[in-house]
Amino acid sequence: MIKVILCDDHALIRRGIRDTLSDATDIEVVGEAGDYGELRSLLRATSCDVLVLDINLPGRSGLDVLHVLKDEGATMRVLVVSMYPEDQYAIRALRAGAYGYVNKGGDPALLVTAVRTVGQGRKYVTPEIAQMLVESLTTPTSEAAHSKLSDRELQTLVMIASGKRLSDIAEELTLSPKTVSVYRARVLEKLGLSNNSELTVYAIRNGLVGQ
Repeated sequence: MIKVILCDDHALIRRGIRDTLSDATDIEVVGEAGDYGELRSLLRATSCDVLVLDINLPGRSGLDVLHVLKDEGATMRVLVVSMYPEDQYAIRALRAGAYGYVNKGGDPALLVTAVRTVGQGRKYVTPEIAQMLVESLTTPTSEAAHSKLSDRELQTLVMIASGKRLSDIAEELTLSPKTVSVYRARVLEKLGLSNNSELTVYAIRNGLVGQ
């Protein structure tokens, strides 16, 4: 039996994932958490084989959690399930220690397959991610400027380009507006941009947000 813990800040999403996995007789959801604090408490009391983790958590992001678990030598394997397309966060998640990456908008059957694959200790990647990995290996010199951003800076870039105000971003990420402003300033500096309009154009041209 593959024991699974779900970590997503939306209860309806967790319920949907739980219902999807409940159809598999070899998978059991043993706990749920809505943020990093709840996850820490849950992991102290409950062991699991696979952690199904969302990227966009309040406070510490899923990528932050991945780094912490990797540094602590956690034994469970992490499957990232996100609303963000593969080309935004998949490679970063895998580099941070994730065993797989699945888009929330994909076929529910793929989630079951991914949990089984990760539960067996194997990496799960979609054909799209596999292609991205091949391209990153064969064309290392053409790395995009945003690849140099930190995980939180990239998240800020995507959210600003999606039309969210700094106050909205601060509330969603449980950060102060001043901290988000610092991330924005770093993004503009690293990408050589001047304002949010240029930032949005950059994000669209590089496929980080939809047009």
